Amino acid sequence: MNQQFPPRILLPALMGALLAGCVTTMAPRYEQPAAPVSAQWPAESRAGNAGDSTATVADLPWEALFADAKLRQVVRLALDNNRDLRVAALNIEKARAQYRIQRSELMPNVSVDLSGNNGRTTYAMLKGQSVVGHVYTLQLGVSAWELDLFGRIRSLRDQALQQYLSSESAQQATRISLIAEVASAYLDLAAAREQLTVARDTERSRQEAYDLQLGLRETGNASELEVLQAEAELQVARDETLVLESTIATSRNALELLVGTPLPEALRPDSPLETLLAVQDVPAGLPSDMLQRRPDILAAEHTLIAAHANIGAARAAFFPSISLTGGIGRASNSLTELFDSGGRAWSFMPQISVPIFTGGRLSANLDVAKVEREIAVADYERSIQAAFREVADALAVRATLDGRLAAQQQRVEAAYHAYHLVQQRYDNGVASYLEVLDSQRTLFSAQQTWISTRLSRQTNLVTLYKALGGGWSPENAQAPALSQSYTGEKLPIASR
Repeated sequence: MNQQFPPRILLPALMGALLAGCVTTMAPRYEQPAAPVSAQWPAESRAGNAGDSTATVADLPWEALFADAKLRQVVRLALDNNRDLRVAALNIEKARAQYRIQRSELMPNVSVDLSGNNGRTTYAMLKGQSVVGHVYTLQLGVSAWELDLFGRIRSLRDQALQQYLSSESAQQATRISLIAEVASAYLDLAAAREQLTVARDTERSRQEAYDLQLGLRETGNASELEVLQAEAELQVARDETLVLESTIATSRNALELLVGTPLPEALRPDSPLETLLAVQDVPAGLPSDMLQRRPDILAAEHTLIAAHANIGAARAAFFPSISLTGGIGRASNSLTELFDSGGRAWSFMPQISVPIFTGGRLSANLDVAKVEREIAVADYERSIQAAFREVADALAVRATLDGRLAAQQQRVEAAYHAYHLVQQRYDNGVASYLEVLDSQRTLFSAQQTWISTRLSRQTNLVTLYKALGGGWSPENAQAPALSQSYTGEKLPIASR
């Protein structure tokens, strides 16, 4: 019946229900799990890297990491055109919309309904006479608005919010990875171009040596063996040149895939490796700093908090749910008289649903929510351990790179001097041509290895920047907490 409650108590009842809904959710209190890693980097990783320094390369914005203007422009192209980054951004939009949907469940759905009912009825008692009836109604009402007395809807809202925040952190992780991958690919291309220059110089030198041996053979001053040896070394040099040309082509293709657009010729690297990056020293800070900077760790933590909120929703499902349907309006049997006095109408229909027997479904849902929380804890801890290993590995490599680079540089200098000494001995008739070829091979190998070691040093810095969560700023280092008041005001949400 629609006349159970007088209109004067309708508004107080609604206000009381609203106040009753402002209770604490049933989600368990969130406590950040302890980091399952050491408080310090391994000793061999900290050697020469100031592991306890408060400053770290991760504090730098990515623009400050790169000194080369071309490299910065290539990274900007990638940030604008990379498809993986676009997908990550679209996932944020999707999560934001899902949060808005879930958040709207806390508010009543208010609608205005205008309806008309016209019908003809024949009555036997009136000897077949028919009556045409008209009923018109205009109503402003609320339909099946659930009062969130036990926090079920708010827990689902908090879960949706944490999923949104997790997608934001995941997008940031994708962005940092993209920057590092583009920089590494650009460094690879620069190193391959340096190696190609060395290979072409070597090929040109061996071509001259081959031509010289041909001339000496014609005058009787060189044997057929020496000519064949010179030709063999020339073909080796040509093969190295062709291999490096294909390496440059494939490296350029890989870089263009990351950038998401063809790479202009003007942006291809033409500077030495050491000039591409702005910093050459890497203080790593402390492992605890990494927990605040790594966006993948923050994403895992948001997922963990969402799992806590889901437990609150599963617990609240055990308790009664109350929903309200009501409205006020006007009714009349004539559309022209709909707004005349005396046509007022109202209705108020509260409904309570108490779960009594569900076949164990509610208990099973709660068990699932608890297991999902434990899975989220394990994923969070695993992400910390993986991040710790990435940084420790990068630091371990870094600890030996300077020594390796110095050794390789000395090797190149020694091989260069040895080659010239052997060449002089050969010109004076003291050394054989085989010794000259051997010294050429040694010098070429030393030069190529030296370039590879220099590349390793630069890519190691980029890797460490990524592993530490590069691009960190105090604004995005806020630790998430379920106890915060998530009202959505800070999100760009349009009400509809």
